Amino acid sequence: MTPEQMRDASLLELFSLEAEAQTQVLSAGLLALERNPTQADQLESCMRAAHSLKGAARIVGIDSGVSVAHVMEDCLVSAQEGRLLLRPEHIDALLQGTDLLMRIATPANAPQPTDIEAYVALMGRLLDPSAPAAVVATPPIAELQIEPAPTATAPIMDEPAEPTPRKNKRTTEGGERVLRVTAERLNSLLDLSSKSLVETQRLKPHLATMQRLKRMQNNGLRALENLNVHLKDHALSLEALESLEDARRLLAESQQLLSEKNAELDEFAWQASQRAQVLYDTALACRMRPFADVLSGQARMVRDLGRSLGKQVRLEIEGEKTQVDRDVLEKLEAPLTHLLRNAVDHGIESPEQRLLKGKPEEGLIRLRASHQAGLLVLELSDDGGGVDLEKVRRSIVERQLSPAETAAQLSEEELLTFLFLPGFSLRDKVTEVSGRGVGLDAVQHMVRQLRGAVVLEQTAGEGSRFHLEVPLTLSVVRSLVVEVGEEAYAFPLAHIERMCDLAPEDIVQVEGRQHFWHEGQHVGLVAASQLLNRPASQNDGATLKVVVIREREAIYGVAVERFVGERTLVVLPLDERLGKVQDISAGALLDDGSVVLIVDVEDMLRSVDKLLNTGRLERIARHGNQTAEAARKRVLVVDDSLTVRELQRKLLLNRGYDVAVAVDGMDGWNALRSENFDLLITDIDMPRMDGIELVTLLRRDNRLQSLPVMVVSYKDREEDRRRGLDAGADYYLAKASFHDDALLDAVVELIGGARA
Repeated sequence: MTPEQMRDASLLELFSLEAEAQTQVLSAGLLALERNPTQADQLESCMRAAHSLKGAARIVGIDSGVSVAHVMEDCLVSAQEGRLLLRPEHIDALLQGTDLLMRIATPANAPQPTDIEAYVALMGRLLDPSAPAAVVATPPIAELQIEPAPTATAPIMDEPAEPTPRKNKRTTEGGERVLRVTAERLNSLLDLSSKSLVETQRLKPHLATMQRLKRMQNNGLRALENLNVHLKDHALSLEALESLEDARRLLAESQQLLSEKNAELDEFAWQASQRAQVLYDTALACRMRPFADVLSGQARMVRDLGRSLGKQVRLEIEGEKTQVDRDVLEKLEAPLTHLLRNAVDHGIESPEQRLLKGKPEEGLIRLRASHQAGLLVLELSDDGGGVDLEKVRRSIVERQLSPAETAAQLSEEELLTFLFLPGFSLRDKVTEVSGRGVGLDAVQHMVRQLRGAVVLEQTAGEGSRFHLEVPLTLSVVRSLVVEVGEEAYAFPLAHIERMCDLAPEDIVQVEGRQHFWHEGQHVGLVAASQLLNRPASQNDGATLKVVVIREREAIYGVAVERFVGERTLVVLPLDERLGKVQDISAGALLDDGSVVLIVDVEDMLRSVDKLLNTGRLERIARHGNQTAEAARKRVLVVDDSLTVRELQRKLLLNRGYDVAVAVDGMDGWNALRSENFDLLITDIDMPRMDGIELVTLLRRDNRLQSLPVMVVSYKDREEDRRRGLDAGADYYLAKASFHDDALLDAVVELIGGARA
């Protein structure tokens, strides 16, 4: 078998695996659509599956797969856009297409060209609104149905597929045999090796205890020697002297034995930790593969796609040997394919256009892979024409995504973000290559699933550049372990700008919020204890421990209690029953076996923004102000009107109260459960949860039921007042008669002055 044949066989096998997965998605989705033809999420997943199979079939050169998937995609897109309501005959035909795609992916069971032609013709008739229902009768479908049923089960199960070529294919360049191992087994091996590494560390405290015992025996032997010296002046019987000598001898022998066993245990602990480390490193290395593994066939795909579009395109790749986790590699293949196809179709100009611009006829796409701060950094650039920003602007207005006045003021960066929206495309005509607006949306979605980021930059007339950052591995993360509320948390190093000790005088107030100076800019300061719902730390040290975290343009300083140190942590996913835990991405085990939670930095920065927008961000008490800060009474203002919220907040702040705000009853209820307040001021009519529901919930809560409540509402009727008071409010103030003194007098009546 030639290298070219081996490569093609490998690609076919990959296509077969993808077809198996995507046809399962199609089958499940189509059955759901049979019950509910307008179910948006199922339409989207089926369309994406067909789109992915079309792209995969094109890469491996299976034209029949491209044709079948393309007409299926057309049908699903028509249903998505409301131009077609899926009827039973459509579902039947789409299921037949699913069977055909699975057969196409199985060479021993591949359909005949006539089958493909018949299916494409059938779908054409189904999609043609002018075709009468009688034309789309069941005979063509029935003819297609007869074939797949037996062949889709028997041959796939019965043919293990030519053992000799498969055996030859699974060898390395050195002739070593290569076996396929499931991802679950590799994950299990890595999990066991990491636990064995942790277990060996537990020998350290035992060794320390044995050393203490040895020192105690030393002290006992010296005490016995001192006793012997003191007893020399006393007349002792021969039996007493012999007993004393026996005690000295036995103690010395036990000390010698303990020393020997200590040395053996120390050697065993060292050997065990070394072997556990090697086992762990080997298990981890089994998951790492060269970046080149994801590039198989991409250069050919770029060339062939360029030729089909009448373009000359060449792909250059740098960093092929960069090691990446196999899970990351698998998830990168689809977004990279989308980006490469996008560069060929949208980026590179035709040879004639390039010559007119003084460029070589052949367009160049460059893909560079490298390691950077624990991340895999990918840069995909082309020397094409860049993005037509004015065309993007016009498309935004035509698609009613933004008013013309607003679109005219959008910056280049803002315009480029629209390209990542679902369904957004600069193509007026849909082809098999582009025009549906699926590509960049899918890229961003897949990269975010990898906890990564993608950014597009362009220079008019010179080309575009996509910058992707994803973790090198999803199994291990290098982190800074800190202590917050006497619990351990880990910040991934990839998101840390720096660590620092802040003196109280370094903290400044900017627009009423705490900041500190970092690399020429003011950085907001937040307390990790508030973000992670831990007890506030009593920092008695001279400085404040701060972790500066960044996610793209967002940067904040997070105050923690203590820096524990840098650790390489094996990621342990949280139980799925927990759902998404706010600000936490996963867990891990430290060397001593204790649990540490890994912080989701992107989620944490969103939490900070939410606290800022709702005015609930707590200040970090400095030494001189700690008592004063704690003594201020806290008021929660809940109102969906920004004007009313700000008016009440400023009135109360000027009177000396500490004020937090919430935008509706649900937001207020979350704040009440997570923070302590002395008074609640709430409106009645609000989205999600109104004021009456909020007060009712509060009075049913054992911890909150004694909290004073004031209702401030536009409703001034007696029945409205009675309704609020019956729900549990202590005071009812109508906004119609609202003025500064009325509100402040009511607050003083309920909780007194601002100081405790």
